[in-house]
Amino acid sequence: MVLPPHPALHIPDTKVVLSTASVYPATTAVAFELAAKLGYDGVEVMVWNDPVSQDVEALRRLSDAHRMPILAVHAPCLLITQRVWSTDPWTKLVRARAAAEKLGASAVVVHPPFRWQRQYAREFVEGIHRMAGETDVRFAVENMYPWRYKDREMLAYAPGWDVTEEEYRHFTIDLSHVATSRVDAFAMVERMGDRLAHIHLADGSGSGKDEHLIPGRGKQPCAELLEHLARTGFDGHVVLEVNTRRSASPAEREADLAEALAFTRLHLATPARVR
Repeated sequence: MVLPPHPALHIPDTKVVLSTASVYPATTAVAFELAAKLGYDGVEVMVWNDPVSQDVEALRRLSDAHRMPILAVHAPCLLITQRVWSTDPWTKLVRARAAAEKLGASAVVVHPPFRWQRQYAREFVEGIHRMAGETDVRFAVENMYPWRYKDREMLAYAPGWDVTEEEYRHFTIDLSHVATSRVDAFAMVERMGDRLAHIHLADGSGSGKDEHLIPGRGKQPCAELLEHLARTGFDGHVVLEVNTRRSASPAEREADLAEALAFTRLHLATPARVR
C-alpha cells in the first residue's frame, strides 16, 4: 500500500524493508521476489544456511534482477549458523561488513555473543566499537532476551541481552525480543536514544517465546512506535522480520507480508511534521 500525497499528511522517507528471514523456510530468492512484488523498499539479508545468502555476487544478481536494493546485512549469529562464514565470530563480522560495503547496505545487524563464547564475549564491546570506527556501515547491536523453560530463566548472552547496558555506537531494537524479555518497549527506546539506528518490526504476546508475529497481532506498541519514529525524524530502516512458517500456502505467506507492509506504511504516516 502506498499512501497518496496529502497536504495534511507527512510521510517520512523511512525505508520499509523485508528481512529474508520472513519467508523461512523458503529461500532468499523468494524473499527478493516477494519484496519486489509487494512494494517493499528493499531487503535485509539474513546470512544463514541458504548458500545464496552467503554469496555476495549471487545477492547482487538478485538485487539487480528485482530492482530491490539490499539495505542491511544480518550477520550469521544464530545457533544454526555457527559454521557459516567460518567458526570464528570475528571473521563472520568482517565478512558481514565487507558484504554490506560491496552491496551498498548501510547497516550490519549483530547479536551479542552467547555466554559460552567466552573470549569473544570478553572482547565484544571493545571490538564492535573498533570495527564501527573502520567503516561508514553501522554495526547495530540487537537486543535479545533471557531464555526461559517453565519457571526457569537462563542468561544465554554476554555481556547481556539488554544491549542498552553497554556503550555501543548503534542499536537495533527488535519488538518480538522486547516482548519475550517482558520489558517496556518505549523505556528501551528511550535508553537507546539517538543511537537507535535500526528497527526489527514484529509483534509478540509476552508468552516467553520469540514469536515474531505480524505487527498488530500481539501486544507490543508497534503502531505507537512507528508513529513516534515518524514524528522524531528517525533516519534508519524499519525491517519486517516476521514468522510465516505456519502459513498454509505461499498465497497466505504473501498475504501476511502484504498486511505487515500496509500496517507499517499506515502508521509511519503522521498528521503533521514535528519541527
